[in-house]
Amino acid sequence: MSNKLQLVENLDQRLVVEQYLNRIHPEPAVDESRIVDLQAQIKRELQAKNAVIIAHYYTDPLIQALAEETGGIVSDSLEMARFGSQHDAETLIVAGVKFMGETAKILTPNKRVVMPTLEATCSLDVGCPADAFAAFCDQHPDRTVVVYANTSAAVKARADWVVTSSIALDVVEHLDSLGKKILWAPDKYLGSYVQGKTCADMLLWDGSCIVHEEFKAKGILDLKAVHPDAAVLVHPESPQSVIDIADAVGSTSQLIAAAVSLSQRKMIVATDQGIFFKMQQAVPDKQLLVAPTGGNGATCRSCANCPWMGMNSLDNLLSALRDGDGEIFVAPEVSALAMKSLGRMLAFREQQANR
Repeated sequence: MSNKLQLVENLDQRLVVEQYLNRIHPEPAVDESRIVDLQAQIKRELQAKNAVIIAHYYTDPLIQALAEETGGIVSDSLEMARFGSQHDAETLIVAGVKFMGETAKILTPNKRVVMPTLEATCSLDVGCPADAFAAFCDQHPDRTVVVYANTSAAVKARADWVVTSSIALDVVEHLDSLGKKILWAPDKYLGSYVQGKTCADMLLWDGSCIVHEEFKAKGILDLKAVHPDAAVLVHPESPQSVIDIADAVGSTSQLIAAAVSLSQRKMIVATDQGIFFKMQQAVPDKQLLVAPTGGNGATCRSCANCPWMGMNSLDNLLSALRDGDGEIFVAPEVSALAMKSLGRMLAFREQQANR
C-alpha cells in the first residue's frame, strides 16, 4: 500500500451492516392486474397531491417506468436532489435509500419529502455512524474531510466536502493541488481508486457497498471468455481487481454513457442490475450481461441487486403518497452544516460547467 494511502480497518462497522441486512424483508411479488391498478392509483394521487416521483437507477424497473411516465426522473442521487429542487411539485416522492431522501430535503427544505420506506438504507451509510465518524475526524484535524454522497445527513454535516462518484476524482485532484491531505469516507474501494488516479494523500474509512464488493475478477473473466467481444463496465465502488479488467469505469450515468460510446455490441455490467432499465433504453440494440458476483442464491448477499433498493415497491410508494408514511425530516442545525459541504460540491460542479 502506498505511503499516501492508509486504510483504517473497522470490524465493528462491518458487523453493524450484517445486522441491518438480517432485518430486511423482501417485498412480495405482485400480479399483473394488481400492478395496473397500483399504477392507476398512484397517478391519481400524484395529481391530487401535486407530487412527483424521483427514482434512482437501482430501483424496480416498474417504479422507474412510472417515474418517467408521470413527469418524474430516473437518475443518480445528486441529480435526483437537484431535480427535486427545481421542480414545481410540492411533494417529492424519493424512491431509493434514506440518504437520498435526506439529501433532497437538505437541498429543498421548503418541500415535503416522502419515501416509500424509511427502512431502505445503504451499507455505506450504516457502516459509517455519525458519532464514530466524528471521533475519527477529531483524531486527524490536519485533514480535509471528504465524504461520499452515500452517507447520512449527520456525516455530511461533519464533512468539508461531499462528492458523488462522477465528481470525486476532480474534487480530490483539486484539493491535492492545494496541498490538502484528505480523510475519505466511507467507501474504501472508491477511495483507493481515486487515490490511485490522483496520488493524493488519503486516509480511508473502512466501508464498502455490499453489491459492488461481491463482484469478482475471476467470474467476470470467465464470462468474458464466453463473450470475448464484450466490453466490461465497472462502478468504482468495486474491488481493484475488478476495476483493473474494465473497459470503462465510472458512476451510473457515466456507465450508461460508456455503453453508448463503446463500439462493442455486448456489455458485461458490474453494478446493480437496476441500471439495465435506463441502459437498455440508451442502447436498445446492444446485449447487456450481468457481471457474476462472489456467490449465488443464498451464498451471496446481493447477487447484483441492492436488497435495500428492493424494498421500494409500487405498494409502499402508494401508501407513502396517500397516507404520508415515510416523511423525511432533517434537524435544521444538521441541514445547515450539511448544506455547506454539499454547497461546495455544487459550486465546484458549476465552475466546471462554465469553463
